[in-house]
Amino acid sequence: MQSIPSAPPVLSTPDTHIFEDPTPTTTGLRRPRSDEEILITYEIQKTVADIRQGRWRRIALQFPDDMLQDAPSVYEALQSGLQRVRDVKSKPAPVLNGSPAPELQDLSLEDETLPEEKLYILADTSYGACCVDEIAAEHVDADVVVHYGRACLSPTARLPVIHVFTSQPLDLDLLIKAFKGTYKDCQEQVILMADVIYSSHLPSLSEALKQQGYLNIFPTSIVHDPSSPIPNRTVPEDVQGDPLLLKKWQLFHLSDPPQALLLTLSSRVSAIHIYPTTESTSAKETQLLPASTALALRRRYALLTSLSTASIFGILISTLSVKNYLHIVEHVKDQILASGKKSYTFVVGKVNAAKVANFSEVGGWVVIGCWESSLVESKDFWKPLITPFELELALKGDRERLWTGEWRSDFQGILDESSRKRNGLVNGNTGKEDSSRDERSGFDVDDLDPESESAPPEFDLRTGRYVSHSRPMLIKSPLTTNSSLEKSLAKRAKGDLAVVGGEPSPGADFLRSNRTWKGLGSDFEVAYDESGTEAGTNIEEGRSGIARGYTDGRAITKR
Repeated sequence: MQSIPSAPPVLSTPDTHIFEDPTPTTTGLRRPRSDEEILITYEIQKTVADIRQGRWRRIALQFPDDMLQDAPSVYEALQSGLQRVRDVKSKPAPVLNGSPAPELQDLSLEDETLPEEKLYILADTSYGACCVDEIAAEHVDADVVVHYGRACLSPTARLPVIHVFTSQPLDLDLLIKAFKGTYKDCQEQVILMADVIYSSHLPSLSEALKQQGYLNIFPTSIVHDPSSPIPNRTVPEDVQGDPLLLKKWQLFHLSDPPQALLLTLSSRVSAIHIYPTTESTSAKETQLLPASTALALRRRYALLTSLSTASIFGILISTLSVKNYLHIVEHVKDQILASGKKSYTFVVGKVNAAKVANFSEVGGWVVIGCWESSLVESKDFWKPLITPFELELALKGDRERLWTGEWRSDFQGILDESSRKRNGLVNGNTGKEDSSRDERSGFDVDDLDPESESAPPEFDLRTGRYVSHSRPMLIKSPLTTNSSLEKSLAKRAKGDLAVVGGEPSPGADFLRSNRTWKGLGSDFEVAYDESGTEAGTNIEEGRSGIARGYTDGRAITKR
């Protein structure tokens, strides 16, 4: 007798292929929080006040995976808080000298007629936990999203957001000791920055350091601006007028920052020191850790230069909530097309190596996500994944590509810079049109055209081999230029790309030249009789049955 399985079969993606979420977890396994800790950590009273002030009726509560155990308690606390507010407003206003009490005069009758608020818990977010999941919120027709935990603070496209950073405890004395051990000179200019879940400790840290003689420190505040010189943070007054002055400052960062932030700040400040907040940090480990990004930057530069001869790019859209994501998608498409290459667009949730490996014809991927999740660093991917900023460098020629060590990942900054360049070309135009210059990219079309005599040969930097079709969209095929041949048959010349819809298709050409199976009957050899005419073949009965067991027609005995 067959035994009943004790657990359901494993049908999910293996752990080795799961996308590594760039959002750092705030806590590990811990004991459940008490009711008082829930009220303080999740800012229940402030959230209730914000909901009532916004007059929102359908509220989505988004939790990261490590906070889902607190989701039912937060839900009940918010529901109780909203109910208490409704009970207070439903009571008749006390009358003093024939008029309502002053503290209740601002209450309108509209509050009594509004329906009761409905709360919804969102789990298993569509994209990274740091981003607001507007897609899941729209499934419940939410008016607002309350985002808990760490956030990238990327501006949203549709819904308003209430951020609750869930401030974490910290030993301030140990932190000050570590700071003094690293910055021995009290006159050094140091910017104090912390991850959002520890940002509430910066005012007290700054005040304590000033009392000990550190007068040239600047505590940052949170702003929703990824394009700021320090992403999503305020900067000193002198830096606001000239961002280059940020180079005079050192940066002290509380908690491990994401890799995208480190690469962004590596070329903007003179030095970065990190105070780790992991549970393994003991009282003896009081020295700050210097941040080194030289190896990571060299690796990123090697990746983007390896894609200089790639003919096909895939655009991975891993967000539908970040503002201006459609604009950056169109910007990337225009850049790829202007350089003579082909692009295909894919919308994915959580990126992993198994998904992108299904498209072997794609030579490189451009990730469109938030400013943190666009940077995907993993050796499991078959083809490199780069950011829109790195794509601009990859599409440039070897003589034009200049690596200064600067790195950025915010969308708006890239779009603004492209707009300034375009406006500069328009303002500097003297009225003479240069037909050999492409307005979208600034490339010289004659230099890019593979059939042009001035086009330099291109070689793969990894293998040293000559690449003949690195810019396939610039190749002019006679099938696409001669209108009289559009409806006629023509033999394809050796080396010509496949044409789909009248345009060269490097993807179709890849499948045509690399696939082994070419359709039904492709492996059948045509036989001829003695007269030279094509001989027919006998009709045979094929297989029949269901998928778990087919029956060959030749094995069936006919009666």
